[in-house]
Amino acid sequence: MTWKLFSLLLEASLMTIFVSALSILLGLAFAIVLSGMRMSGNRALFRGAGLFISFFRGVPLLVQLLLIYNFLPAVGITLPSLATAIIGLSLCTAAYQAENLRGGFEGVPRGLVESADMAGFSPAQTFFHIRVPIALRLTLPALINEAILILKASSLVSVVGLVELTRMAQNLVASTFMPLELYASAGLIYLVINLTVAVLGRQLEQRLPGAPAK
Repeated sequence: MTWKLFSLLLEASLMTIFVSALSILLGLAFAIVLSGMRMSGNRALFRGAGLFISFFRGVPLLVQLLLIYNFLPAVGITLPSLATAIIGLSLCTAAYQAENLRGGFEGVPRGLVESADMAGFSPAQTFFHIRVPIALRLTLPALINEAILILKASSLVSVVGLVELTRMAQNLVASTFMPLELYASAGLIYLVINLTVAVLGRQLEQRLPGAPAK
């Protein structure tokens, strides 16, 4: 396989990294909102968040992407493939990250929450300044694993027409008839990306201060 073909795969991998990274960040932000809804004490919010999480955890990502890709135009909303892919991945990872964060929120020491209440913190201030940072620290390994899973799952966004690493490999195979070399190279690139994320995640975990004891 020539360097030109490999460089095309590397170029497409930048799209994979971009889509995955943005989806993970947006998903994390939404997951925090979902967790807040589950902890609000409001029955409607609690059930709404629960239904969202159940749906996006129970339906395959491929089906979710196809639903979004076909549903939005049906109601008069036309989005580029990039936006469709990011929306699909973000909603999916938000459901999983919300469940990861739930365990983190349960691990927040009650003493800190009570101290925040005594200091005059509002429920929102306690949530964002006390609960969220500690929950993120406690669930960091699970969040890193979710990031790796989304990087691998991003190969599915080719179904909505986005040319990322997997789609580029498929296109090149169709024109060069070199499936073994191209798919092996794509797999190697995925491996390097995921190993890099894992290493950076471990370094981040080691640099952060330890979670407070209960």
